[in-house]
Amino acid sequence: MKEDFLKYQAQTTPHPLSMEISHADGCYIYDTNKNAYLDFVAGVSACSLGHNHPKINKAIQIQLNKYLHVMVYGEYIQKPAVELTKLLADNLPKCLEKTYLTNSGTEAIEGALKLAKRATGRSEIISAKHAYHGNTMGALSVMGFEERKQAFRPLLPDVKFIEFNNKNSLDAITFKTACVILETIQGGAGFIEPTNDYLRKVRKKCDNTGTLLILDEIQPGIGRTGKLFSFEHYNCIPDILVTGKGLGGGLPIGAFTSSSALMDFLMDNPKLGHITTFGGHPLIAASALATLKEIIATDLMSQALNKEKLFRKLLKHQLIKEIRGKGLMLAIILPSSEIANTLVLESQNQGLILFWLLFEPKAVRITPPLTISEEEIVKGCNIIRSLLDRIAQE
Repeated sequence: MKEDFLKYQAQTTPHPLSMEISHADGCYIYDTNKNAYLDFVAGVSACSLGHNHPKINKAIQIQLNKYLHVMVYGEYIQKPAVELTKLLADNLPKCLEKTYLTNSGTEAIEGALKLAKRATGRSEIISAKHAYHGNTMGALSVMGFEERKQAFRPLLPDVKFIEFNNKNSLDAITFKTACVILETIQGGAGFIEPTNDYLRKVRKKCDNTGTLLILDEIQPGIGRTGKLFSFEHYNCIPDILVTGKGLGGGLPIGAFTSSSALMDFLMDNPKLGHITTFGGHPLIAASALATLKEIIATDLMSQALNKEKLFRKLLKHQLIKEIRGKGLMLAIILPSSEIANTLVLESQNQGLILFWLLFEPKAVRITPPLTISEEEIVKGCNIIRSLLDRIAQE
């Protein structure tokens, strides 16, 4: 199987982890050699309720027996998608009332950028240095990491970059700017939170210039930081909200949400302003609806903040320089990329799944399912500390 994997399936790096999966359940993934791995990554923040969750499975099975794809997005009334978008609206500020469902987070970013240009009639886009919003051409254009972009130029014109958390760079936002797009918490850069009311200052500048503010919550959204969306921590409501990953319950999804007045720009002049065949797929919408209902109805969001405290208490070590992030979106910062690499690879050998971040080589990701237990947190942290002890001795 590994030979076929490497031969026939296109790879993204020269050295994939190549674990052959048998099944997954709860906060564990099992390989074909019957080894169990405690999952501290959750499919890179995507499996909010862990693996094989009974409520998600039931919702999928019920929908599976009714119908799958029947028509391109937005033409037929399909109950799972309608109920999902209504539940999102019920749990968001009134100005975020209408949602466009897509197949992935990066497609939702594309739709949000198009909407901003169409609504404002402007072309300039401002993003942040070290930002990550996906890998399609528009999303790549607003990525703030030139090394990953250079081979694919030319990209979108009129894209400028400001420094995240630097209020002095906000003068770049002018009456020519269609939108500012920011991750509410920068992900690939190392789980960097906004400080000193930064997002509110961006909001004010956007209001003064008629610029739309897009907040990318693809990673921190859907309860991961202790609120349904992390912008709630920072008192800054976007004009366009983008989500994905954890909304799908383990199935592929993306969404962008805005006011009816803004979203209606995609209906006309031109018609079909943004279209997709499989967006809002009933099976995926059913999974997302079950996921969202469970997160809203339970105390998983408040638990995320308590579990963060436990992680911070347990992960004290001479090699851990800092723990960044909020809730169950955490990154441990180590002295070097070599130590980070060793920790990720050796943890897998010890039955614990960790992973890297995109642009911060000294960081190790900790984004477990929201359903992880305190006992599982203790078990995983013990493995991390034990490995760091060994690395420190070596």
